[in-house]
Amino acid sequence: MTMPASADNAPAFTPGYSGVEFGVIADGFPVARIDEITLAMLPLLAGGGFLASAWRQRGPLCDLTRANFYSHEGRLADEAAFRARVLETAEHRRELALLERVQMWMSCSTPLGASQMATIYEEGIVSHVTAGHGGFELSAERNSKVHPMLRAEGRWYEEDCAWSIVTFTYPQLFTSYERRCAERQLKDWWPEAWEAISGQVLVPGESHAKDRKAFELAHADDWVVIWALRSDHHPGMTEVIATRGGKRDHHVDERRFLVPATEYEVGRFGFVIDEARHSAYDGPSSFVSWSGRSAV
Repeated sequence: MTMPASADNAPAFTPGYSGVEFGVIADGFPVARIDEITLAMLPLLAGGGFLASAWRQRGPLCDLTRANFYSHEGRLADEAAFRARVLETAEHRRELALLERVQMWMSCSTPLGASQMATIYEEGIVSHVTAGHGGFELSAERNSKVHPMLRAEGRWYEEDCAWSIVTFTYPQLFTSYERRCAERQLKDWWPEAWEAISGQVLVPGESHAKDRKAFELAHADDWVVIWALRSDHHPGMTEVIATRGGKRDHHVDERRFLVPATEYEVGRFGFVIDEARHSAYDGPSSFVSWSGRSAV
């Protein structure tokens, strides 16, 4: 159990996490220090807050102000979510210190660009940082251990998503936090492989790619919005351009509709037109590219 910061802004240390110090900064926002990193929950106008950080703030937490913090590291619903992120960060840093990763300068070319820094996780498993887009390189032997449904024949795994394949294959080289993130990525982007390997069927909401495929199948014959903007000619309405199944192709039919602005929300995969409520529109358009065209 974590202890709330006391009313007089004195720091509170969390039992079981001796390296975590909670407090409140001078502006009244919750803050926590983990070694040389200080995290704060700064407010958003729409409610909730976002995670910000500061480096090597040595003084009392109560003396810090919002000006000491920078970056935007994700939204937070409330203070409980902030504390959860802090403890997760502490866990990650503690486990990271126990891993024998070796960082070194390595001058070499990679399919992802020139390497600027390399981290050796273990023999045959190297992560490269490049100017634009880094990733992992596996030796032939290491790559042979990757499941065939996930294996990259070129032995390179980019840092956006494919890194999770390396983590899944060699979990002992990664922290609990990294393993949780990797599992989320695999479920999102390689659902067929995840289901085949784990034997677990992903239900709606557990995989972005699987949910998108289901959406596309369910709405293949529906008009799905591909462009939208507030109408200059009809106040309170959103003018949209839609295609069957939301296809983006110059050769497919496009149709315009007017949707109440209060009703229009993009959603995860697109806004589906309800033809019983949203009539096709062929009047003056707010889309410059639509000049001279009309609805079918």
